Amino acid sequence: TEGLGAGSQPEVGRAAAEECIDEIIDHLSNTHMCFVTAGMGGGTGTGAAPVVARAAREKGILTVGVVTKPFHFEGQRRMKTADMGIEELQKCVDTLIVIPNQNLFRLANDKTTFADAFAMADQVLYSGVACITDLMVKEGLINLDFADVRSVMREMGKAMMGTGEASGEGRAMAAAEAAIANPLLDETSMKGAKGLLISITGGRDLTLFEVDEAATRIREEVDQDANIILGATFDEELEGVIRVSVVATGIDKSAAEIAAAPISIRAPQKPVARPAAPVQESRPAPVQQQTVYEPRAVDPVAEAIQLAEANAAAMAQPRPAPVDDFRPQSKIFQAPPAQPQPVVQQQVVQPAPQREMPQPVAAAPQRMPRVEDFPPVVKAEVEAKSRPADHENSGPMGLIKRLTNGLTRREGEPAR
Repeated sequence: TEGLGAGSQPEVGRAAAEECIDEIIDHLSNTHMCFVTAGMGGGTGTGAAPVVARAAREKGILTVGVVTKPFHFEGQRRMKTADMGIEELQKCVDTLIVIPNQNLFRLANDKTTFADAFAMADQVLYSGVACITDLMVKEGLINLDFADVRSVMREMGKAMMGTGEASGEGRAMAAAEAAIANPLLDETSMKGAKGLLISITGGRDLTLFEVDEAATRIREEVDQDANIILGATFDEELEGVIRVSVVATGIDKSAAEIAAAPISIRAPQKPVARPAAPVQESRPAPVQQQTVYEPRAVDPVAEAIQLAEANAAAMAQPRPAPVDDFRPQSKIFQAPPAQPQPVVQQQVVQPAPQREMPQPVAAAPQRMPRVEDFPPVVKAEVEAKSRPADHENSGPMGLIKRLTNGLTRREGEPAR
């Protein structure tokens, strides 16, 4: 290229990197971890980044890619070129973090300058790299080394990172929330991540409760079996301020699983309706009330009629006998509600009316009643009905009788 750019041609950038691959390998000697940062969509970053990453990984170096995607106003062709470069770079790195430049509009306003917007993107890149290196370099209560970082980021695919700072009351929770909801990251979620690297930095006033609060909040967002590595370091410049940095790895296959998870959880609310118990308790109640109210009639005039009805019912008395034999059916209905108390009350009320009914019926003869067996009042009524002619003659003469007598007399007078 003679010191010039690649002209937005990835093939030129790839060829330039392969031409000086020996120099690149020399710079990678005695290296344990390599960060490959590039702007995808052009020629140099899209073409050379996979070459450098492949050379580092072939030497057994932990390789982390941190790249940016172009703005939408840069055109679809540049965006497609960036997507192709990211797909190729994904095969050459252990962990890849993608930051779309279009997400800068989430933080910028109409007064934000172009330089300030790119400075925000650079700060995100720096924070992601710094949170990893600080855990291995800076002094802290919970110190980590390269082996811990490698276990979280080795062959983990896509990753996301975020950093949040807060001060004052509730600063730990506020910083953790800011680190989780990083607006500059690609459309990825931390949920379902298989590896999690948490870096909590603060001054000497950092408390144990704040470390626990921030780490617990971030841990709720990832998989339960995720490999979580936590580090806490001190920084004298952060007196009164807490900084939380997160790197979540292994989120490639978690998007589909997370989308299907809430659908399967909304089902187990069916065994609530159980109206069987009250229906069974209400069935035997009306049967008992009918048997109790029938024998309780105390009118003196109707005693004779009731005796006649009882004698007539004696002919159909084989029916109440199966009522006692009908108990197996009642036992079937009483089997499910045998535990509740209302069943015991029903058994106490039933024997009283049933024992009173069969005693007079058993003592009474099975013959038809005679007139002498009825009380005097009923006898008088029966004798009066047996002789209607005498009753009509003995009674007072009504209007119809007088008229008929008068007509018969007038018709008989000329005959005289």
